[in-house]
Amino acid sequence: MADSVRPQARSRHWPAYALVVLFLGYAAGKAVFALEARLGFPGGPPVSAAETAGYFMDAAVGQWLASASGLLAACVAVATVTAPGRRAPRGLMVFVLGVMLLAVIGGGGTMALDAFVGIGVGWQWYHGVLGAVAIGLSLEMVRSYVVRTRRGVA
Repeated sequence: MADSVRPQARSRHWPAYALVVLFLGYAAGKAVFALEARLGFPGGPPVSAAETAGYFMDAAVGQWLASASGLLAACVAVATVTAPGRRAPRGLMVFVLGVMLLAVIGGGGTMALDAFVGIGVGWQWYHGVLGAVAIGLSLEMVRSYVVRTRRGVA
């Protein structure tokens, strides 16, 4: 029976790898804007001068922090499908994945909501699709990690 469970569990690595690509793209985009000391994201809606004036920290610092969060998220995603990551305490990983999932739901949900309903941010339909895909991939990555690290399966 263990042989029948193992191939199915291995087939679920792809959501994590897809998220690694998305998170690295996010980190690279934020790094580009950090170098330009601008808010926003390449390919996203423009940030007005009024919004920039109300920002509580230097735009470059904020973008570098966002870039670092993208790199950290990519590392966590890789950790869910590698042996060293599975040796991390399960409770800690589930907590980190939960926080990461909330962040993706917040960002991706905002993109999707604005793209399909219109809340005034300026995201287009393809941004909304990307946000929805990121949420789905994140949910599947967390589910896969939880299933894979249950006692007797990992």
